[in-house]
Amino acid sequence: MRPDEASGVAVVVGEALTDVIVGRSGAETRHPGGSPANVAYGLGRLGRRTALVTELGADADGDAIRAHLASAGVEVRTQERAARTSTAVASLGADGSADYKFDLTWDLGPVALGGEPPLVLHTGSLATTVPPGAASVERLVRDVRAGSTVSYDPNIRPALMGPAGDLRERVERLVAGSDVVKASDQDTGWLAPGRSPLEVARDWLRLGPALVVVTLGGAGAVAVSRGGEVHVPAAPVTVADTVGAGDSFTAGLLDGLWHEELLGGAARGRLRVVPADVVERVVRRATMAAAVTVSRAGANPPTRDELDAVSRVAGG
Repeated sequence: MRPDEASGVAVVVGEALTDVIVGRSGAETRHPGGSPANVAYGLGRLGRRTALVTELGADADGDAIRAHLASAGVEVRTQERAARTSTAVASLGADGSADYKFDLTWDLGPVALGGEPPLVLHTGSLATTVPPGAASVERLVRDVRAGSTVSYDPNIRPALMGPAGDLRERVERLVAGSDVVKASDQDTGWLAPGRSPLEVARDWLRLGPALVVVTLGGAGAVAVSRGGEVHVPAAPVTVADTVGAGDSFTAGLLDGLWHEELLGGAARGRLRVVPADVVERVVRRATMAAAVTVSRAGANPPTRDELDAVSRVAGG
């Protein structure tokens, strides 16, 4: 199914902010960012009709984020409550990995989507943990649960989210209320030290979701569903930096599930019995989306044509 043949909309709820990238030389560059905003942008680049519910300041950074999202066709729905647009300073290490420091406010008020339920509602990261806006996000997830697929990425940021023991209950509550959960091995390692990502994924699957996927950096990703467990290796790539890689993976994952007609409230039953070979196909394409992103600077996910081309070369 091509995107122009698909109906429905993805709604992403969460923070949009400015990534201030400090390179290894100390030079700074500014890019639109924020995990949920990156997922929305990635879905838009893949041709999916997408809306982002977020909070932005009436300032130059906010204007840049609006223009950035609009360039991918993303509808931006904002509540003008922030005095300024939030920022995240990402310092790059020798291996291209990023260490973040945040200046963020999240005051999102009650959200009513109206109209037809979205095919998928995705949220996660700071939007689900930073008060007072986190409470609005949780209410929205409960409100749309009957008619939409709920996707969640904890995307742990310890500096703003507090101790793991305090956060674990909230994360598990959101996992239990979701259909699709994507996390990284850093997330699972911080929440459950000493346990493998696969063990945590199995535990989370028992809480209620239909699919749990954990990315493993250069080792690829593992996925757990009722149809079985799959491991997909990472696509070979020369890394420029890892900014936005996990969010590009999430966008690719949701796009793949969309292609397989596994999103939406009416598809919940099919998603719960999805065969392992279908999961593997979807996850493999998501790893290729992430590979394109890490091959170039910043959160710059692939277009549909770029991902199709990479998939053809890889035989996917």
